[in-house]
Amino acid sequence: MENHHASEMNGVVAEYLNMCIESKHNDLCKKEKDSKDSADADRLCNIEKAYSTVLSELGEDVDREGLLRTPLRAAKAMQFLTKGYKETTQDILNDAIFDENHEEMVIVKDIDLFSLCEHHLVPFFGKAHIAYLPNKKVVGLSKLARIVEIYSRRLQVQERLTKQIASAISEALEPAGVAVVIEAVHMCMVMRGVQKMNASTVTSVMLGSFHDDPKTRKEFLALTMRK
Repeated sequence: MENHHASEMNGVVAEYLNMCIESKHNDLCKKEKDSKDSADADRLCNIEKAYSTVLSELGEDVDREGLLRTPLRAAKAMQFLTKGYKETTQDILNDAIFDENHEEMVIVKDIDLFSLCEHHLVPFFGKAHIAYLPNKKVVGLSKLARIVEIYSRRLQVQERLTKQIASAISEALEPAGVAVVIEAVHMCMVMRGVQKMNASTVTSVMLGSFHDDPKTRKEFLALTMRK
């Protein structure tokens, strides 16, 4: 009887300790979230103030009706347009890579992308075309578009963006080869500078078999660039 009573007491103590640990964990999580929310709010406020300064220095009246909330809207827009800094490929690919006995070329073309040129903070936009040769691992096709999204939602130059996308896919899947081509129009060329309305920029990165084997590279370009 005493042993049974002691066992019950041990169970109660263990349950109480687990509740305490869980409560402490929840408190820590809440504090961490509150701290993060506070930091995000501070950053948003600082960006808003910076936009107010820019508008004032341009000669605008930031107190007129049309501009009253423009600094805040612009700050939120900039945070959204650069949200890729807070995301990683590991976050989106952990549950989306599968073992599959497939070794033929996989292509996803015409992935829309929008980014900001880091030189003038104006947009460039276009299409990304991606291919890889699986080495027993494949990924959900929508995840390739998400990789494009992560790296394009940062201040970029097109050459680096192309390489980052290719490298991320190569590291995640360890395929026999990766190819990425980006076609984009840059507002810094269209709206300012040379002001060439029909100019577009094409960049490519070829890794593995796409780099080493001309036939593989030719097949990819023929399937991708065909209109």
